[in-house]
Amino acid sequence: MCGIAGVWRFGGALPADAQAAARMGLALAHRGPDDHGLWSDAEAGVHLVHRRLSIVDLSPLGHQPMASASGRYVIVFNGEVYNLAIRDELTSLGHAFRGSSDTEVLLAAIEQWGIERTLVKSNGMLAFALWDRRDRVLTLARDRFGEKPLYFGAFAGALVFGSELKALRAHPACGAKVSRAALQDYLRFGYVPAPASILEGVHKVPVGSFVQFSASGDARTTTYWSLGGDVESGQRAPFRGSIEDATDELERLLKLSVKLRMVSDVPLGAFLSGGIDSSTVVALMQVQSPRPVKTFTIGFHEAAFNEAHAARRVAAHLGTDHTELYVTPKEAREVIPKISSLYDEPFADSSQIPTYLVSALARQHVTVALSGDAGDELFGGYSRYFFARKLWSLLHRTPEGAKHVAADMAARLPIAGWGKVRRTTERIRRWGGLLSTPSDRALYTHLATTWRTADAPLAAGTLSDAPLAHDHPSLGSFEEWMMYADSMSYLPDDILVKVDRAAMGVSLEARVPMLDPNVSRFAWSLPVAMRFGSQGKEPLRRVLARHVPRALFERPKMGFGVPVGAWLRGPLHDWAEDLLDERRLEREGIFNPKVIRKRWREHVSGQHDWQYALWFILTFQAWLDAWPGTEL
Repeated sequence: MCGIAGVWRFGGALPADAQAAARMGLALAHRGPDDHGLWSDAEAGVHLVHRRLSIVDLSPLGHQPMASASGRYVIVFNGEVYNLAIRDELTSLGHAFRGSSDTEVLLAAIEQWGIERTLVKSNGMLAFALWDRRDRVLTLARDRFGEKPLYFGAFAGALVFGSELKALRAHPACGAKVSRAALQDYLRFGYVPAPASILEGVHKVPVGSFVQFSASGDARTTTYWSLGGDVESGQRAPFRGSIEDATDELERLLKLSVKLRMVSDVPLGAFLSGGIDSSTVVALMQVQSPRPVKTFTIGFHEAAFNEAHAARRVAAHLGTDHTELYVTPKEAREVIPKISSLYDEPFADSSQIPTYLVSALARQHVTVALSGDAGDELFGGYSRYFFARKLWSLLHRTPEGAKHVAADMAARLPIAGWGKVRRTTERIRRWGGLLSTPSDRALYTHLATTWRTADAPLAAGTLSDAPLAHDHPSLGSFEEWMMYADSMSYLPDDILVKVDRAAMGVSLEARVPMLDPNVSRFAWSLPVAMRFGSQGKEPLRRVLARHVPRALFERPKMGFGVPVGAWLRGPLHDWAEDLLDERRLEREGIFNPKVIRKRWREHVSGQHDWQYALWFILTFQAWLDAWPGTEL
């Protein structure tokens, strides 16, 4: 796990670029505190920077930037390649290795098979920049699900790139103007979906893809992976066995995935919330470990947000070396000022706070932690899937005329009264808006958004209504589309961003066994009904039940959140009031002060719970404060 950055001046080197590249690397020091390197091809105007967090091969032989054996390629690489069995295949083909790092294996594989085939053969999380000295081509590549980030932008004849936006902003050529299109998406979803970024002219390398740049500045994107099917044909091999057969195969694949991700030359542990996904990962770690696995949980004194007791019971049953930390509201709130520097883009998932806290707790004991993320997207674990399916089924059977009449009546309903009466009328108006959704996709996108066109907070313009993700040719049902949309947008641009930035903010490597390509391919081969079962994630539940009694994990699903709504009325009130000051909003000219202030007053008074909508605005405002010089 590392940080990478670099510059390519298309017209040839400028002396200032080398110094700027060094500053870009310094901005990523938290991602790699163990070592750093800078490599330059002065004639071509290329500078590659690397910050290293040593995990495998702690010796200097793992130092980057690293050149291939032939000298043709130079790479800076962030991530891990787990299936190092390809090293044996390469050895049999005549390649020799000086050390044991996966970076050296990756370079040899690229020399042997080329970039695309190497990426297809690799099982891991990765982002890399590869300079081809012979053909003068720079390649930026990213793993299948986007576990590792990579940004790029071309400004004033220079291509700048890096693991985080803060690296790009350390180069004077990089622009710092807010993209209004990206801001609209952020207000809808709470994150900026790829390939856009919050800054104009800066992009994310798409998941499962690589982008190649020539000396003329031309860029070509190649997609080497597609969720649920072959890239060319879009086809997939459906699973034909029983639910017991599926459980057996899933356990086998997950066990292998966990084993691969337990390879480390530094201390290793796992996050444990007590839920199905993290408990399954920890259970399969423990059955393959000769000693108790180190597990970590954050607890809250507010019962509605606390899962520590459930994690403690699972840990006791499995016999892990368990550490839990109960966090006071004051300690949790102290993380908030760090958020805008950790997350270079506005990011409104409030579970970033406990994620950072559990990462900081784990880092006191280990350098690598396994996570249970991605189970919900791959196996249908979100309750909104069931709700959206039932709601669309109901709407689909309702005559169009009746829907239009009901929607019109709901829209005309006056918002009056106080307390429950007011909240009921607001709820009716909100649900009335769903009656006019033209398709099941539009319905789900509506449910997944916070700010919408009808109540847009922008000072000028309305919000877009683009769907969460494009269709895939192999999608056969609404349920599959929902999981696909989340897997291609919410998972890489929210969940994995949250985990990567929180963990790397404390120099911790987080690994996600559910995203092993063999596991995800198998999950996508299962019939929807088998994945969902009666309550979601049926095969995962059955795997876990072989290791942990169902009584320890069969309970209502809890989010990994914090009581933001109550905090905004109490200890965060003054902080929020400053960020939402009406004079500031008018001066900046981004948001409509009347809309924002109205919701703020209603929330503070208890008339309505606008915590999510307000948190979106507050995190954007705090981000502006953390990044002076940003152009609006």
